[in-house]
Amino acid sequence: MEIHKSKKGFLILLSAFLFVCNLSAWMINAQVSIPARFDGFMYKNRLPHADMIMIEAFLDPVCPDSRDSWPPLKRALDHYGSRLSLIVHPFPLPYHDNAFVSSRALHIVNKLNTSATYYLLEKFFKHQEKFYNQQTLQMSRASVVDHIVRFVSKAFGDDSSSAVASGFNDRNTDLATRVSFKYGCSRGVAGTPSFFVNGFPLPDTNSTLDYNGWRSIIDPLITAQRQPGVETPRFFL
Repeated sequence: MEIHKSKKGFLILLSAFLFVCNLSAWMINAQVSIPARFDGFMYKNRLPHADMIMIEAFLDPVCPDSRDSWPPLKRALDHYGSRLSLIVHPFPLPYHDNAFVSSRALHIVNKLNTSATYYLLEKFFKHQEKFYNQQTLQMSRASVVDHIVRFVSKAFGDDSSSAVASGFNDRNTDLATRVSFKYGCSRGVAGTPSFFVNGFPLPDTNSTLDYNGWRSIIDPLITAQRQPGVETPRFFL
């Protein structure tokens, strides 16, 4: 009886040990490789420097809350000018059927012409109802991609159609879109919109801030920067 119990205990310990080993191996394999470039799209090429306030926004092109959050944020960017730097990270939510392919379109356009990326993002926001789940329920994946290629081509001219279509056959644009999603996950993002200011998440994450809300966040930071002895954090891309 004691031998049987001892053998049983040994098997339990062995099973637990193998489980931990397999879990450790899975975690090592699941780690994300470091990308060659920092993720995201820089707004108006405002590269961050020592006296800038850095905003990171995680947005889904077909998310209504992301759409509603953009106008007040853009107004704040225009108000503060060179005092603010913005990077938008596309974060395709899995329950928005066309979030990944529309986010990929942003990466494709950004690769073709960085100055056109935000124009396309605003186009998606303006016409995003065309890409809601219900509207594309009967469409195949290939049909959705073709639909978005035509949508982008209409925004930038028919001569862009072949370049955009080729972008969807480029493995690198698929990987870039995955990196954007994984980067958001690594920062603890679970919904859109989500905002980080100077590297710290806003307490009202996943909610839409109005213009006055942005002013209430940014104004005290600018005031603090002007105080002697306050060291401004530096950002490196």
